[in-house]
Amino acid sequence: MTTTAGAAHRRTRIGLLQVCAAGVLWGTGGLVVTVLHDRDGLGAMTVSAWRMALAAAALVGFAVATRRSGVVLATLRTHPALAVAVGVGTALYQALYFGSVLLVGVSVSTVVSLGLAPVLTAAWEHAAARSRPSPRELGVLASALTGLVLISATAGHGSPAPGGRPGLGIVLAVASGATYAATTLLGHTLAQRVDPVALTTCATAAGTLVLLPWLGIALASGEPVLTADPASLALLAYLGVATMALAYGLLYAGLRTTSGSAATVATLVEPLSAALLAALLLGERLTAPALLGGALILAAVVALQPAGQDRTAPAAARPGPAQPDGAAEP
Repeated sequence: MTTTAGAAHRRTRIGLLQVCAAGVLWGTGGLVVTVLHDRDGLGAMTVSAWRMALAAAALVGFAVATRRSGVVLATLRTHPALAVAVGVGTALYQALYFGSVLLVGVSVSTVVSLGLAPVLTAAWEHAAARSRPSPRELGVLASALTGLVLISATAGHGSPAPGGRPGLGIVLAVASGATYAATTLLGHTLAQRVDPVALTTCATAAGTLVLLPWLGIALASGEPVLTADPASLALLAYLGVATMALAYGLLYAGLRTTSGSAATVATLVEPLSAALLAALLLGERLTAPALLGGALILAAVVALQPAGQDRTAPAAARPGPAQPDGAAEP
């Protein structure tokens, strides 16, 4: 019994670590997108479309090389609606988030979209279970959201001044957060049933079909859609392989043993990793409020591990894109 309980506890902790690792990888995306925009004039949505397309290509190649193509096709046959919905949702919440950033700025968009997601997922899970959140859960959520506000409000990177229509920007941020929450819950449901690599492959393929038309729109409007610079192409490949294919594979693997609400809290390490990266590589100063915010997010993530009287207690099996100018991905 103790061995079984300990193994369940370890699986839950590994799942949280996988989700946190996905958040760290997403946090590197903002710097890469900023570099691509400064060097090659590529817009955030253009990069996002390439990012998802390259991820889909890499995952299809990986599935063929590892003889998992049958598993991918089986996932499409058995769960076509869910797999496509997760991919479309992934593309949609990125587009809504980027639109919000242009209208209301990075900080407000990040706080609203990323902050709303764990609230909505937790509310849905408790409504479905007809239960109430415990004081511990409320404390974890409050700590994570406070940390998010402190980091987003004090980070030196990102777009400081929004353009024009803040009301619409906030509406788009709310829609992005709601879509992110719904996509995470759908991903959690599907991750219990299928291989995470197969799920990530199906989702990125569906998301690619949603975002690829943007390249045509950008081309028609005279915006650059690709670069011939080898270093920039390598950065695009990194975005697709690391921050999309690998990161979402880690997310869906983690969702096998982690609830949707816990996952959305754990992915708040993304703005923290983005702020640390900006400080290390861009020389930006980490303010005291930002450091406090980072500590609060880390404390919330640590507190997500199952509650128990000791380390052998059974685990509580309860039950995102290129970013413009250093913005966090929802």
